[in-house]
Amino acid sequence: MKHRIVISFRTKEQFRRIPLMMHLKKCIEATLYAEKVPVPCEINVMVTDDDTIHALNKAARGVDRPTDVLSFPAFSFEPGRLPADFSPYLDPETGLLPLGDMAISYERAEAQAKEFGHSTKRELGYLTIHSILHLLGYDHVDEGRMKQQMRAREDAICAMIDLQR
Repeated sequence: MKHRIVISFRTKEQFRRIPLMMHLKKCIEATLYAEKVPVPCEINVMVTDDDTIHALNKAARGVDRPTDVLSFPAFSFEPGRLPADFSPYLDPETGLLPLGDMAISYERAEAQAKEFGHSTKRELGYLTIHSILHLLGYDHVDEGRMKQQMRAREDAICAMIDLQR
């Protein structure tokens, strides 16, 4: 399936963008496949720094600190239960499902990778999968069933593309 995945970079660090773009696209496509999304999607990804994500977090959520990833879903789906008919959600001009946007802090991902003892690539992949699941309706607002459901999907998708800790 041909998804439109637009990745932009707004970060002070210089790192190899092409391999990172390919990695993020792989994680996004694997998540959409694992969740059985039957239509091509459009997703916008911004890889940024702590200052920018801090400002976004404050503006969007009222939280005055940087975070690792922010998700901005276009629709409210029920986790694990996609609509039978996507036609009302598709952009009539492109035929794509505009799933939403995400912002990832490269700096935060680097710090968390060191903290958790794995690579920055693994952390960025995990955060991308996590964010796509948010765009598909998953959440972890409670410490119970919802969080367990989301973590199980994250683990399964990471295993599917060999992105384990």
